[in-house]
Amino acid sequence: MSATFSKPMSAVRRLAAAHVADSNAASERFFTTYADTIARACHALAARFERGGRLLAYGNGAQRSDVAHVVVEFVHPVIVGKRALPAIGLGASRMLDVLGHPQDALMLLCAGAPTEADRSLLARAKARGMLVLALTGTTSDVDVDFHFPVPSDDPLIVQETHEMLYHVLWELVHVFFEHRAAE
Repeated sequence: MSATFSKPMSAVRRLAAAHVADSNAASERFFTTYADTIARACHALAARFERGGRLLAYGNGAQRSDVAHVVVEFVHPVIVGKRALPAIGLGASRMLDVLGHPQDALMLLCAGAPTEADRSLLARAKARGMLVLALTGTTSDVDVDFHFPVPSDDPLIVQETHEMLYHVLWELVHVFFEHRAAE
């Protein structure tokens, strides 16, 4: 390997290592801070599914891919024996007005602060009696049942933490189902 090639690569490795360290620190702070809230949200979400509710997920921009990922996680479980759970990705916020029912849950994903359109969506879901979760990148004040702001200004770290969170949400919803079945 030439010396000119190794120098830039070592700088890239340092940047990558710094990103991993920052991401790990943000995730650790997040999950330590919100462990109890996550458990309560999972219990509430499991209750909605038990009543025939669905998970409706919405996000703009880069979060659209996360919306698709959330839906796949819930409707196509990767663990044998786990039941598929109904989930729908909203392609536009106005779809809530057609698809949202009181027994459903809405999950908003945004890397920063919710926009006015996002806030309108959250308010409409609350007015319908839906369970409302907001996964955001800020601690901005939102009127939801469960708010999960990630402590980072880096949208990639926010997205990484959101991804871990919705996997945990899916898994713990199933823990509540299994606990009920064992009772």
